[in-house]
Amino acid sequence: MKIQTFVLGFLIILSQNACNQTNKKMTYNKLTTDEALVILNKATERPYTGEYVNNKDAGIYTCKQCDAHLYNSSDKFDSHCGWPSFDDEIKGAVKRIPDADGHRTEIVCANCGGHLGHVFMNEGFTEKNTRHCVNSISMKFIPNKKMEKAYFASGCFWGTEYHFMKAKGVIETTVGYMGGKTLNPTYKEVCSGTTGHIETTEVVFDSSQTSFENLLKLYYETHNFEQIGGQGPDIGSQYQSVVFYVNEEQKVMVDKYMQILTDKSYKPATKLLPAPKFWAAEDYHQEYYDKKDGSPYCHIYKKIF
Repeated sequence: MKIQTFVLGFLIILSQNACNQTNKKMTYNKLTTDEALVILNKATERPYTGEYVNNKDAGIYTCKQCDAHLYNSSDKFDSHCGWPSFDDEIKGAVKRIPDADGHRTEIVCANCGGHLGHVFMNEGFTEKNTRHCVNSISMKFIPNKKMEKAYFASGCFWGTEYHFMKAKGVIETTVGYMGGKTLNPTYKEVCSGTTGHIETTEVVFDSSQTSFENLLKLYYETHNFEQIGGQGPDIGSQYQSVVFYVNEEQKVMVDKYMQILTDKSYKPATKLLPAPKFWAAEDYHQEYYDKKDGSPYCHIYKKIF
C-alpha cells in the first residue's frame, strides 16, 4: 500500500513508544509500518485503496491499535469519496480535535488516541448531515456471524458491566432490565419492585476471541453468587443473581459451572432462566463507573477457577 507521507521510520518507533508511555495500563496491538504511519503519524491512505471502502457486510468496526469498538455497519454509507464513510459513531468511541492544518476536524479513537481520519458536517449525504471519513487501515472489521450475546445479572448493573466491558473479546456492553411484565420500564419503575424486572448486563462478544464459558467464569468471580435476594447492601428482587440463556449450549454451560461450584463447597443461588426481551436502561446508567472514573464497591474480582 502506498501511503502519502514522508515520515521517517525512526519517528514511527518514537511515536509508538511515546503513545504507549502515555497510558502504561493499556496494552496495544503491534502495528505494521504502514499502520503506524497512519495511526500514529496521521498519514492518509490513497483513495479507493482501503480494505473497507466497499465493504457492505453487517458487523462492527474496531480500532486497529486497541480493539475499541468504533462504528456499527448500519451507520456506514457510500459517499464516493474513496474512504469508508459513517454518519455516526458508537457513543463515546470517537474524539474530535482541531486538525494541524487549522481548517479540518480530526477524529481519533477516544480510547487510545489513534488517528482515524476527519469528520465533515452539513454535506447532505444523510439525514444526520455528518461524514466520518476514516482510513481503512485504522480499523478492523468483525462480522456479525462471529458475534454472540449473553445476559448476566449480578446485583447493581453498574458493577456487573464494569468487569465485562474490560474483558478480552467483548465488543459492546449495555445495561438494562429483563424478566418483568412492564414494557420498556424506567429505572424508577424497576426500583419500585412492582415490575418484576432484574438489572441485567447485555454482553456482545466476538466468539473468535473469547467464549461464553470464559465470560461465565468472570461472572462468578465478580459477585457473591451465594447471596439470595440481593448483592451486598443492595437488597431487592431487581438485584438477583441470574443468567438469562439464549440457547441450549449456554444453559448446559451454566449447569456445568453450578455443579463445579457445588463441588467446591459453594452454595450457588444463581437462577437460570431463558432470555426474554431486553430493555436498555437510561443513558446515564451506561458505563457508569467509567463516566465517574470509579470502581464498584460490591463487585470485587476474586479468582475461583
